[in-house]
Amino acid sequence: MAEKTYSTDWSDYELIDAGNEKKLERWGNIVTIRPERQAYFKPVMPEAEWKAKAHLEFVPKSNTSGNWTRLKKVPLEDWKINYKELTFKLETTKFKHVGLFPEQATNWDLISNHLKKPGMKMLNLFAYTGAASIAARAKGAEVTHVDSVKQLISWAKSNMESSGLKDIRWMHEDALKYASREFKRENRYHLIVMDPPAYGIGAKNEKWKIEQKLEELIDLASHLLHPGGLLILNTYSPKVKLKEINYYAKKNFKKVEASELWKKTSTGKDMFFGHLLRAYR
Repeated sequence: MAEKTYSTDWSDYELIDAGNEKKLERWGNIVTIRPERQAYFKPVMPEAEWKAKAHLEFVPKSNTSGNWTRLKKVPLEDWKINYKELTFKLETTKFKHVGLFPEQATNWDLISNHLKKPGMKMLNLFAYTGAASIAARAKGAEVTHVDSVKQLISWAKSNMESSGLKDIRWMHEDALKYASREFKRENRYHLIVMDPPAYGIGAKNEKWKIEQKLEELIDLASHLLHPGGLLILNTYSPKVKLKEINYYAKKNFKKVEASELWKKTSTGKDMFFGHLLRAYR
């Protein structure tokens, strides 16, 4: 049975309950209901109690988009939450996300612990709204943040500024192509973070699937790391198995920790959030 890794050290976020393919979450003072395919079990709390607690509910229109319904009046103009010294701006999007994956907090802690000396270098690929980037920058690391979506880079900049930080290096690029060029330029890092989507479309409409690129990503990361460097990789794709991740990593790294990422609801349910690799060069 796979080892489970949990994120537990939150005050501004709470996974209250889950079930019937939905989850009930508190973000600061705002409570949301969102779809969640991993919540295939029955919730503990009745639906009426969910509705009584929630301010917002995401109603899907298709597999990829939907709309938010306001169940109660709530100000969303300056919606922010904190994790330790980090501050994150949240927004409602048409893709059900609000700009943060709270289960990743266990990785932010590991980033902080690994980057013990100011000036160490971190590369964040598929970097989204930059939580890992600002966790590293808060420890004095030289951070390169790479994402192919310009709006997400703007969001990440806002998170950096909200956390009282500056001087992250922003790269609006295809993550895999950028990493390949960094290898040719002989640039090396002490830490690499990757959170690749299950599938993607590049700048020139090039389609790729994580199950076809996983080995290349892990191999490339191993060559970009200094000896003793750390790779943190997450994947939510159901087409990628933990044994594959473990197999590819063991070909390239000295120490490999492959586990499942979980979070527990306040009502006692366990929720699966994907696979997690921590590999030391």
